[in-house]
Amino acid sequence: MKTYLVTPDPRLDLVLEREVDVPVEKVWKAWTTPDHVKHWFVPRPWSVTHCEIDLRPGGVFSTTMRSPEGEEFPNTGCYLDIVPNERLIWTDTLLPGFRPAPKPFFTAALLLAPTRTGTRYTAHAIHGDEATRKQHEDMGFYHGWGTVLDQLVEFIKAN
Repeated sequence: MKTYLVTPDPRLDLVLEREVDVPVEKVWKAWTTPDHVKHWFVPRPWSVTHCEIDLRPGGVFSTTMRSPEGEEFPNTGCYLDIVPNERLIWTDTLLPGFRPAPKPFFTAALLLAPTRTGTRYTAHAIHGDEATRKQHEDMGFYHGWGTVLDQLVEFIKAN
C-alpha cells in the first residue's frame, strides 16, 4: 500500500520505491544514527566525513560528503516530521530551528512500511520547480539513491 503525504507530481518530484529484505526498525536506525549514516549514505567511492542528527522537528540533519578527489560538500537542513519506523521528512530549504536557507534545493520524505519479507522503502524528493527536479535527476538521483539503498541494506545485514 502506497502512503504519500503529498501526491507525487512528476513535473516536480522524484520517487524511488523498492522492497528490501531488512526490517523497518533496522532501516530506521540506519537513517537516524550518525555513525551508521557514515557507512552507506553516499555512493562509494564517495564518503561521509561528518554527520549530525538532532532527531526532532527543527533539529539539524547535516552531512559532509567527500569526493574521491578529497573535495568536501557540506549539506545542512532540518527535520520537519518524524514518525519512528514510518516517516522521516527533512529539507535543505530550512536550516535548524526552521531558519530559511540561502540556497534551497529539495525536501525529502522517507516512507517506511513493513512487509512480509522486510520493508517497503519509498524515497520522495520534492522540488520547488521543474528545473531543480531535472537538475537532481541529471545529477543521478535514481542511480545514486538506488546505490545508497543497496549500501544501506548491505550495512544492515553486516551489523
